[in-house]
Amino acid sequence: MRSTAVRLTAVLASLACGLVACGSDPRPDRADSAATASQTVPAPGTPGPSAPAPGTDAETRVAAALAGLDRRSQIAQLFVIGVPADDPDAGADLIEQGVGGLFLAGRPPESAAELADRTAGWQEQAAGPDLWVAVDQEGGSVQTLKGEGFDRLPSATVQGDLPADQLGALTADLGAQLHGAGVNLNLAPVVDVVPAGTEGTNGPIGVFDRQYGSTGAEVAPAATTFVDGLAAAGVTSTLKHFPGLGRVRGNTDDTADVVDTVTAAGDDQVTAFASTLAGTAARPMVMMSSATYSRIDPANPAAFSPLVIRDLLRGTLDFPGPVVSDDLGNAAAVKSTPVGARAVRFLSAGGTLVLTVAPDTFPTMLEAVMAQSGSDPAFAATVDAAVRTALLAKAEAGLLD
Repeated sequence: MRSTAVRLTAVLASLACGLVACGSDPRPDRADSAATASQTVPAPGTPGPSAPAPGTDAETRVAAALAGLDRRSQIAQLFVIGVPADDPDAGADLIEQGVGGLFLAGRPPESAAELADRTAGWQEQAAGPDLWVAVDQEGGSVQTLKGEGFDRLPSATVQGDLPADQLGALTADLGAQLHGAGVNLNLAPVVDVVPAGTEGTNGPIGVFDRQYGSTGAEVAPAATTFVDGLAAAGVTSTLKHFPGLGRVRGNTDDTADVVDTVTAAGDDQVTAFASTLAGTAARPMVMMSSATYSRIDPANPAAFSPLVIRDLLRGTLDFPGPVVSDDLGNAAAVKSTPVGARAVRFLSAGGTLVLTVAPDTFPTMLEAVMAQSGSDPAFAATVDAAVRTALLAKAEAGLLD
């Protein structure tokens, strides 16, 4: 999934210098940052890099899956939709519409055994590729599954202080519990770096103890151990929230216009993601932040920014795998963007999987992507690349077997 160790070393070295020449100011003003990024980012609508072929067998399974899907069904594979905890039957309706995955929203009360029965039924119902079944199982205050059979997890701040072997054992147990319940995608770990002394003012991460540490050097090893523990059990992880929510104040879930005025391309937050990707042999996904980063792209939230996704994440960090949005359904950060345009803008910027916790937004988003794909050949090519990336990830996870 990634390049050689030599390439990864070069990535980390380039991040240490930012996207400008080594020796220059690593925190250029807004105009310089935007100008530098715009010189290297592909034009909007240009397909981003898809994952390199993991092998003939995976390519064969992807080709077979594509042959069995009409255009609408292919595009539906790019959506992971929330199933409300108080309306579990909504999952069956979404599967009928061909969605690529379901996200267990809220706090479902089922035991591990009960959830295993439900997820098995969902997979049997899926007419095409198997589903991603996703949760937020970080620990502490962010733990979707708490029923019988699921251990209560300590917060990330506690996890980060554990010796590596103890954290490895904890995450191995977590992976086994999720796998046993039919969950194959965890929207964790948090890789955001919250500088020491700012935890109380960092609304999305610090106030909830969701960070592994106050430096990238502390965060990356713990995040890598988390990813590896889940991968050993066949569960895919998601690094979030790129390029980092550790320096913002407002929470994008309930606050509009959240802006980070400090983080640049070579920041410690970004290198924490690069180091985690370099440190694991697993194939995690990466979730985008919905905040705006004025030193990288002052014009767009990260989830809608080709400069952040295509240029920084896919280009500089050389990440070819699935890029997931944060919630594009209910989050205050995206409310000013029309529902359908949220999905179109995210995919146009280089994203792969649209996550919305609001099931009623899915039809509008799907129709918008269908319409744009039908009228814009460049966007259609971008969608084709995203579908291939999404299905390659499913092949690697055993969801096309």
